[in-house]
Amino acid sequence: MDLNEQARQILRQNDKGGYTLPTHGLYPYQWNWDSAFAAWGLATFDLARAWDEFDTLMASQWDTGMVPHIIFHAPDPGYFPGPDVWSTGQNPETSGISQPPVAATLARLVWEMDKAQSHERMAEIFPKLVKWHRWWHEVRCTHGAAAITHPWESGRDNCPDWDIGMAGVDGSGVAPYTRRDIGHVDPSMRPSKAEYDRYIAMVQFGVEAGWDQDRIVADGPFLMADPGITFILLRAHEDLVVLGQALNEDVSEIEGWARALRNALPLIWNADLKGYDAKNLRTGEVAGVLGSGAFLAYLADAGNPELDEQLLRVWDAVSYGIPSADPQAEIFDPRRYWRGPTWPVVNALMALGLRDSGRDDLEARLRAETAELIQKHGFFEYFDPIDATPCGGSNFTWTAAIWLTWAGHDLEQARGAA
Repeated sequence: MDLNEQARQILRQNDKGGYTLPTHGLYPYQWNWDSAFAAWGLATFDLARAWDEFDTLMASQWDTGMVPHIIFHAPDPGYFPGPDVWSTGQNPETSGISQPPVAATLARLVWEMDKAQSHERMAEIFPKLVKWHRWWHEVRCTHGAAAITHPWESGRDNCPDWDIGMAGVDGSGVAPYTRRDIGHVDPSMRPSKAEYDRYIAMVQFGVEAGWDQDRIVADGPFLMADPGITFILLRAHEDLVVLGQALNEDVSEIEGWARALRNALPLIWNADLKGYDAKNLRTGEVAGVLGSGAFLAYLADAGNPELDEQLLRVWDAVSYGIPSADPQAEIFDPRRYWRGPTWPVVNALMALGLRDSGRDDLEARLRAETAELIQKHGFFEYFDPIDATPCGGSNFTWTAAIWLTWAGHDLEQARGAA
């Protein structure tokens, strides 16, 4: 079976009828940004099913506009933390935080595959996307750049960016629990127990606050400006403008959000690091860490010559794709989740920006290196960027999706350009 058919088969096998699991066992529910990537992949062979994925995701939008990061559609008692831990009171049950808002960007890509057939379906979700973006603007961008109240909200759970914020979180009072992730994946590739204790402490604060987002932002144990979400949201605002214009909607409000966010980018530029940096909004301290969040600047056309220099330095230090943390920093760990590995899905986001800005040489190189990882080892969650060791879950939805839409697309041409 060729890789294209393998990728399609993975998407079909992970399809639960209206929503797609990231992978069986390790992630048994619907995850927010995973689902948007699933839709992108599904659109290559089943356009209607792709729009169903978006519909199911947006159907669990809170009244506030937030789209949660996990939707617990069906019971799975072995998963921790499950709906009983989050206690959000939603129906269906959900988590109490959000996740990177890639949906508008990927909805635009799906719409562009067949504008005529997609027009009505896109029009149905457009107001929900606007409401979610308004939530981000009004609730999470109050300090200028986009902020997160939990590392999981970033999608880059244990990346070194969050270490300074995590240090101020007390996880000592968390009751004993059993993690499911380390039963499916080598524990050395996952966040540590100390990190997990702090993650659960943050969830418990949210429960105690009744998931009042204003209180969580004001008084919660963790609040950090996130370059990654800032760039994803900025790009998504601009893609939402395009969708709105196609629907003859007034997009001036969305354009204002995009303008405000772009004007806030200097607030997360670290001149000493020569890159964009996370910031602890409780203390004003910067993380001093260069990683994939900074390089998502290319998705939002926010690169510059200094960042280009850092990108090439970091990229040239490994063999496969862009690592999630600086390989020359002490914190670099090539196989531990977001502390060093390369993620095909994040490579795809960066590549969208490189392509759109005319950086065809860099896009082709990134595509060829990502494709080689998948050709060698299959559709894993992430990979060691030095020796290509596959890591995390296998038969992974978003890796299959980006193969069909980007990494495996026109592969021979990508190799030639590189």
